[in-house]
Amino acid sequence: MIDKINIRVYAIYINENQEIMALDEGYAGQKLIKLPGGGLEFGEGTLECLHREFAEELNLKINVVEHFYTQEDFLVSRFRENEQLLTIYYKVDILNLDELQILDESIEKIKWISLHEENPLELPIDQIVFQKLKEKLL
Repeated sequence: MIDKINIRVYAIYINENQEIMALDEGYAGQKLIKLPGGGLEFGEGTLECLHREFAEELNLKINVVEHFYTQEDFLVSRFRENEQLLTIYYKVDILNLDELQILDESIEKIKWISLHEENPLELPIDQIVFQKLKEKLL
């Protein structure tokens, strides 16, 4: 039975080589390749969430450029069967990329993924977003 909702907010940062920033991250005992971002906290707006996540995890400051995509279909968390997910994606600029420092021990490394590659992202809505980026930008 679904009795919780988990709102996730993710960022899309595209560099000058048409590569997106992704994270090699461990979560619930699994390794994932995912977009940067995380869970919305109580009393926090979606943009505040992104700013906090980038500061806490990567020592980065961002400028949110525009909303890109909000999940449209019902999705149950693959990690908690009683939890519904809602994911929101924004395009961002990073203001201090030269100060990048991984501060979260669950993040193993930063990956740069070309939009010309096959989709390596593992979370279902990340996969949809990657495809939409390809359609829009290539």
